[in-house]
Amino acid sequence: MTDEHVDISQNFLALADRYDALKFGEFTLKSGRISPYFFNMGAIASGSGMRQLAAGYAAALSTAGIGYDSLFGPAYKGIPLAATVACALADEAHGGLDVPFTYNRKEAKNHGEGGRLVGAPLGRRVVIVDDVITAGTAVREAIAAIRAPGSEVAGVLIALDRQERGADDRSPLAALAADEGIPTVAVATLDDVLGYARERYSDDTVAAIHTYRERYGVA
Repeated sequence: MTDEHVDISQNFLALADRYDALKFGEFTLKSGRISPYFFNMGAIASGSGMRQLAAGYAAALSTAGIGYDSLFGPAYKGIPLAATVACALADEAHGGLDVPFTYNRKEAKNHGEGGRLVGAPLGRRVVIVDDVITAGTAVREAIAAIRAPGSEVAGVLIALDRQERGADDRSPLAALAADEGIPTVAVATLDDVLGYARERYSDDTVAAIHTYRERYGVA
């Protein structure tokens, strides 16, 4: 883990904490697991918050070493993310790149221009931008939509990798990388959450995260 990653991830987690998008306590997840932390990126819902959030994504992507020429945002949460990350990448701090972006509709439009894809034409090498991968269904649908016309998925960029086992004992992000052969980038990981909590929260909170990771974390 580089110092640059630590800076990016800790700034991102501090932003999430300020907007109450990152919470510590006891939360029942969709999986039924009782987690000592909860992440809801939808709570970052202001202009300033989204600007800082997009900057975190752009910084993580810029340091990942992935070659790409466009972004794709899966409906629905990925749509504002792709748009704002494209804006952040246009900033000189992140390379001053004018990166086009595309997003999809949940259902095909049967009037006007029609189809399911909106925005710029897909590039040759596309990065999918999303929040957190749980089952990975939306991202796999996006992969199929990108590959159908002949484009390549250059990577998947998400906010948080929970680094915990899914149904087949792999994390959804690791499964995606292994099954599809696609590089994955997370702005922050469970290890980063643990480091953040260690600096700012009680020993009991840190201990609860350790226990959760030992029970459900990937090796």
